[in-house]
Amino acid sequence: MSEKNQDAKIAQLEARIARLEALLKVQPPPVMTGSEPVPDTPPSGTKKAENLEFQIGQFWLAKTGIIILTIGFAFLLTFPYQAISPSLPSLIGLVLAVMLYGLSHLWRKSYVLISGYLLGCAFLLLYFSALRLYFFGEEPLIGTPAAETMILTVVVAFTLYIAISKKSVFLSAISLTLGFITGLINGQAYFIFILNCFLSLAAVLLYIRLNWHSLLSYTIFLTYLCHIIWFLNNPVMGNRMAFVASPESNILFILVYVIIFAAGTLFRNGAIPENNQVIATGFFNAAGGFSLLLLVTLAKFQSVIFIYHLAGSVVFLSLSIWFWIKEESKVSTFFYAIAGYSTLSIALIAHFENPDYFIMLSWQSILVISTAIWFRSKFIIVANFIIFLVIFMVYLILSRNVDAGGLSFGIIALISARVMNWQKNRLDLKTEAMRNAYLAGALIMFPYALYHIVPERYISLSWIGIALIYYLLGHVLKNVKYRWMALITLLGTVIYILFIGTIRLEPGLRILTFILLGLVLLTTSFIYTRLRSKSSEKIEGKK
Repeated sequence: MSEKNQDAKIAQLEARIARLEALLKVQPPPVMTGSEPVPDTPPSGTKKAENLEFQIGQFWLAKTGIIILTIGFAFLLTFPYQAISPSLPSLIGLVLAVMLYGLSHLWRKSYVLISGYLLGCAFLLLYFSALRLYFFGEEPLIGTPAAETMILTVVVAFTLYIAISKKSVFLSAISLTLGFITGLINGQAYFIFILNCFLSLAAVLLYIRLNWHSLLSYTIFLTYLCHIIWFLNNPVMGNRMAFVASPESNILFILVYVIIFAAGTLFRNGAIPENNQVIATGFFNAAGGFSLLLLVTLAKFQSVIFIYHLAGSVVFLSLSIWFWIKEESKVSTFFYAIAGYSTLSIALIAHFENPDYFIMLSWQSILVISTAIWFRSKFIIVANFIIFLVIFMVYLILSRNVDAGGLSFGIIALISARVMNWQKNRLDLKTEAMRNAYLAGALIMFPYALYHIVPERYISLSWIGIALIYYLLGHVLKNVKYRWMALITLLGTVIYILFIGTIRLEPGLRILTFILLGLVLLTTSFIYTRLRSKSSEKIEGKK
């Protein structure tokens, strides 16, 4: 092939490649010549240093500068001018706020970050300008606190509207913060409570529509904090710190806060699962509501602890049921259920005398187990057993005389074990550990209670009666565990009679006890022999 033909072939190939690149819209690689320098790739450490430098220079300096600028303007507005008109500082603040708003609007595309911070600064200056109408000056321009509160409320509503229209979490947080501050500035209890509810509802609606979870968490914190500040006599307004004794109905508003925030989580976007953020919200709402309820009632409203904690238990347990029915939530259900059980426990302790409230607390564990089985919560089952043991131990330590109520612990242990065995598939318990623990508790609690309740000469007879009941349960329920409990109880009775009963029992009762125990032991042995022979016959029949 001649040199001309080769050149023609190469030209054709290049033309075909060019057409393919044009069709596929592929950019041809740049032609590199020996004279063109190959760019050096900077080391990763240099890139990180440059990124940090630009992060500080571009973002942090802007934030810091705007914060300092806002503080300076605030000092300017709050300075007590004497020789000028009272309206001039507010007017200056309003003009500055409008100017900052204009700059924010002008830079909304070219300097997005600075634009947002300038708008936040404008919000604050507008609020300070409204504050200056009544505070900080020698003579207030507005004569009544009610009028000042109305103006501040309008400013908060206006800034919140702007923040929502711009879909800014940052600006919405500023507006809600100003709203809570407005309530504390006003100082009237019901105004604070109602405003807290409205601001909480606003945060919940924004979370449901725009998924602003951080704003919801922030509002939960501010709501409970604002209520605590009011309860401490609003020291931010210069009052002496002390617990406020009125109105009593403030306790109901705490429960309203809990319901509002829980409803926000329940009605969230269906595409959002119970992730860590949702779990954190449930924890802080349940813990915050329970803690605030406990603080307020213990500090100043002890006479109505039973009523309000009983109402609190209804609220928390209803929320836990609601979470379970709506989405079968395990973690949020657990948080609200624990808060409900805790408030119910406090209500029982407040209503009953010692040691009666220990008995009521032990019966409460049946309710806990029943709901825990419905919720399929092994966490609640384990926690309830630990609490049940603690209650029993404290009951033994604090009770001077163990009475018939002490038998409740054994009865409750048996019922709890039976309920868990009945619903073991629903609980998905892989081991018998928890049920065995309750049965072991009953094995100890019954003899101990009878030892203190029954007259000394009848203790061994009462233990024999318990053993017979265990045998009856084992036969009816076809459960070998109750037969083991009967055996252990009989052995304990034998030891008691041999080492204690022989000395302390009067002769006639001693003879009766020994004869009765002997007959029970022989009868039991005869029954076991029959059972063994029947078992052997079945095995031989199968062979």
